[in-house]
Amino acid sequence: MNAPLRTRNERHLFWLLVAAGSLVIAAALAAALAMEEHGHSITGMSNQIVWGTPHIFAIFLIVAASGVLNVASVGSVFGKPIYKARAPLSGLLSLAMLAGGLAVLMLDLGRPERLVVAATHFNFHSIFALNVFLYSGMFAVVAVYLWMLMEARMNPYAKPLGLAALAWRFVLTTGTGSIFGFLVARQAYQSALLAPMFIVLSLGWGLAVFLIVQSVIYAWNGLQLPPAVQTRMVRLLGVFIATGLYFVVVYHMTNLYWARQGAFERFLLLDGPVFPWLFWSGYVVLGAIVPMAISFSPLPRGPLAAVAASTFVLLGAFAQLYVFIIGGQAFPLDIFPGYVAKSTFWDGTVDTYAPSLPELTLGVGGLGIAFLITAVGVRVLRFVPQDDFGAHAVSHAAQE
Repeated sequence: MNAPLRTRNERHLFWLLVAAGSLVIAAALAAALAMEEHGHSITGMSNQIVWGTPHIFAIFLIVAASGVLNVASVGSVFGKPIYKARAPLSGLLSLAMLAGGLAVLMLDLGRPERLVVAATHFNFHSIFALNVFLYSGMFAVVAVYLWMLMEARMNPYAKPLGLAALAWRFVLTTGTGSIFGFLVARQAYQSALLAPMFIVLSLGWGLAVFLIVQSVIYAWNGLQLPPAVQTRMVRLLGVFIATGLYFVVVYHMTNLYWARQGAFERFLLLDGPVFPWLFWSGYVVLGAIVPMAISFSPLPRGPLAAVAASTFVLLGAFAQLYVFIIGGQAFPLDIFPGYVAKSTFWDGTVDTYAPSLPELTLGVGGLGIAFLITAVGVRVLRFVPQDDFGAHAVSHAAQE
C-alpha cells in the first residue's frame, strides 16, 4: 500500500514542480512583453547602463553551462569512473542552462523577432557575430555527445565527442569573456585576462550547480553518494573557487598597475555606492572564503556541506557579475584623456542603477527554463547517475 502511495505522491510533486517552473517562465514572457511595449524606460537601464539585471542572469547561465560540462569531460576524456556516470546529467544541465541564458538575451533585445537578422547577416569583425556560431555549435556538439553517451552501441565514440565538447566549451567561454575584453567603448572591461578568467570562473560555478542538482536528485530517489566520492567532489569545488579568486585578484591588480584605471578600481573596490560592499562581502567572503572553508574543512562533507558550499558559490557569482557588469558601465568613460567632456548626457558623471521588477522577472525566467528542461529530462530519460560503487571503487575514488 505504501509504495504506490509514495509513487503517486512523487508524481504529484513532479507535476507541481513543472507547474511552478511554467509559471515562472510565463511571468518572464509577460515581463519581456511589457519591456517591448513600453521600452526600457520601465527598467533601471539608461543610455549609459545598457546591460542590466537580465544580462547578469544570462551571462551566469551561459558561463555556468560551459563549466557544468566539465564533469562530463573529466569522466569521458580523462577516464575517471565516478565522473563518467555523471556525464549524461552534466550534458543535460549544460543544454538547459545554455537555453535559459540565450532565451534571456533574446527577450532582452526589445525586438526578439529581429534575431533572424542577426542569424543571417554577419559582421565577422564583431565578437557578437562569432558567438552566434559558438552558441549554436555548443548545442549541436553537446546533443551529439549525449547521444554517444546514452546509446550503448555508440559508446566507443563518446571520448572523441567528449574531446570536441571540451574544446568547444573553452572556445565558447573565451568568446563570452572576449565580449567584454574587446569592448573598447568601456575602459573598465578592456583586458586580455577576461577570457581565461571567465573560463576558470565557469569551472566553479558549473560544478556548484551540478552538486546542488545532484544532491536534490539523490534525495528525491532515496540514493546516497559514498562519503569518499562526496568529499572528492566538494574538495574539487574548493580548488576551482581558489583558482577563480586568484584570477579575479590578478585582474584587479593589473588594472591598479595602469594609472588610467586607478580611479575606476577605487570606485569599484573602495568608495563606489554599492559595488565595494558586494565585491568584498558578496564575492570575496560569501562566494570564496566561506565555501573554501567548507570544502577544505577536515569535517565530513555530506550532502548538506556540498549544497551549502555550492549555494555560497552561486551567491558570490551573482555578486561578482553585478559588480563587473553594472559597475563597469556606471563608471564614466574617459573619452578624451587629460580633458573634461561635458554635455546634456551627463558625461563624466557616475550613473545610478536600480533593477526593476520586469528585469528581475525576466532574469529569473532564464533559471525557470533551465529548471524545467532539467526536471522533465531527468523524469523522462535516464539522466540520473548510474553508479556501481564497490568497496574497491570507492577506495580508489578517495585516492585519486
